[in-house]
Amino acid sequence: MPLDSHDEVGALLGQAMAEVQPIVQYLDALFREQIEGLQYGVKWKKAHYGLPDAGWIIELVPYLVSVNVVFFGGADFDPPPPLGETDRSRYVKLRTLDEAQAPELLAWVQQAVDVPGWK
Repeated sequence: MPLDSHDEVGALLGQAMAEVQPIVQYLDALFREQIEGLQYGVKWKKAHYGLPDAGWIIELVPYLVSVNVVFFGGADFDPPPPLGETDRSRYVKLRTLDEAQAPELLAWVQQAVDVPGWK
């Protein structure tokens, strides 16, 4: 069930390790800027981003030294993100802000809007 606001997601992401904080903050802002009508959720200490008609489309998971961005419909992207082989989910593992700012990541975020996610 979607949250009423971004507050819980923001609080969760604020707990990420200092090493990955710039990546997490950039990605959260990117998703919020690029995806109109975005909904937020937290499940299993992971941030979820979704749309009313598409379901949950992106999951953001910070670890100690990297951040995973999971695209729930990523197998249908052109080209798909490189990691993952089960279901339709594909993901990327980001270790630097430069990797998060790569053009292909923006293209995947934009494609996520048009591909059904996880309901």
